[in-house]
Amino acid sequence: MPRRERNKFVKRGEIIELLIEDYAFGGKGAGRIRSELGEFVVFVHNTLPGQLVKAKVTKSQKSYAECKLIEVIEESKDEIATDFQEIPGAPYIKLPIEKQHEYKYSSTMTLFKKFAKIDDIEAYFDEFVTSPNVYHYRNKMVYSFSAIGFDAAINSDVDEFTLGFKRRGVWWMGENLDKDSGLFDAELENNLKNIRQYCEATNLEPWHGPRKEGFFRHLIVRKSYKTDELLFGLTTTSKELSKFSVKKFADYLVELFGDRVAGVLHIINDDIGDRDIPTNGSTKLIYGKNKIVEELLHLNFEISMESFFQTNPKSAEKLYSKVVEYALENKEAIDNTVVMDLFCGTGTIGQILASNSNNTKIIGVDIVASAIEDAKKNAQRNHIEGVEFYAADVGKFLTEHPQYKNKIRTIILDPARAGIAPKTLKKIINLNADRMVYVSCNPATQARDTEQLNEAGYQIKKISLVDQFPHTAHIETVVLFEK
Repeated sequence: MPRRERNKFVKRGEIIELLIEDYAFGGKGAGRIRSELGEFVVFVHNTLPGQLVKAKVTKSQKSYAECKLIEVIEESKDEIATDFQEIPGAPYIKLPIEKQHEYKYSSTMTLFKKFAKIDDIEAYFDEFVTSPNVYHYRNKMVYSFSAIGFDAAINSDVDEFTLGFKRRGVWWMGENLDKDSGLFDAELENNLKNIRQYCEATNLEPWHGPRKEGFFRHLIVRKSYKTDELLFGLTTTSKELSKFSVKKFADYLVELFGDRVAGVLHIINDDIGDRDIPTNGSTKLIYGKNKIVEELLHLNFEISMESFFQTNPKSAEKLYSKVVEYALENKEAIDNTVVMDLFCGTGTIGQILASNSNNTKIIGVDIVASAIEDAKKNAQRNHIEGVEFYAADVGKFLTEHPQYKNKIRTIILDPARAGIAPKTLKKIINLNADRMVYVSCNPATQARDTEQLNEAGYQIKKISLVDQFPHTAHIETVVLFEK
């Protein structure tokens, strides 16, 4: 077997300094190492053109390398000052939002040219849908406790009680969040240091990642934009629980936030895995209620601590409006036919569609039975008629429900980040719909799937981009395909 040619430029694990020159899709900045050996491309996640960065090589190939960002040594000339505390989850918060949109648009278009092989993709571009809230748009945040913190003054880890986020690129080290990050609720985050001090005063230990021990693990907070309420979940281990009063902790949160506290839950996680809501743990309601209500396009949805729900609800309204616009674009052609909402989850899109169409039957299909049960409850709560939900595999759906054969004219696809498996996509194509509206939180997999759809006779008619997550590299796409 021939020996693989070694990279002559960088080795895995090496720490390098690099000037970022270009932006690639997914928040990767691209820099180049130039020498007498030639030019070598290095990608560094969460970086921008113009930054000088320190990074650790995580992958070294013959023609390129990938790195994890350690720190930004010099900022880009495009960056501006903000009053927010910088966090790993908002790497581009210093970049003007217009510049963020520019990078997201150009990198997504390049992606479709490369993987979907559509050189004139710009000709199908419809709209760049911006987030109504550029700051404080998230409705959920998970804060981590850690026994190992970071001291910026000495540029080293220290033993201290921390509550905030993991330090960028380091799973076992935390950094305190002392003020508003600009992503979540300002009042909550400006009080997080007080919550940290309350917990530290109990003399119970925060989680020590390397040792897999400690008491305090996570603080989860969900927010309703409809009611402005906060739902709290404190995750701890069961060890030394007798030394901690969860009721007093709940009372303290009410003291800080008053009527905004919808409920407080105590979650026990004794697993060594670092999940905020464990698979084998227990959850107990300590105060108030265990759910909050959110509104999307005049429909109400109950959200528990475990529920999946759009993280930016105001932007999600604009996303779903675009989906409905594409799905019902030619109403005359789909009247008295069926629209299938595939991978429907808890049925949000299906309900919104049903509330916007009179003569069209909407069916939501998902293989996860518990999600379908939630979808049925949501539809009942919102008094939505004209939508039915089925827990089924797409490949067997028409066999199990022959009444829909040759009636499904439009399919809405909203898969997980991994996209649609080729075998599943083939089953979807075999449903023989006229149109598909494909919603994706990962345009890279969507561009890959586009090639298979093109080969089956489906062509892109329109593509829109939706900025659900300002200050991050994430972008969502809505693509209308027609036969």
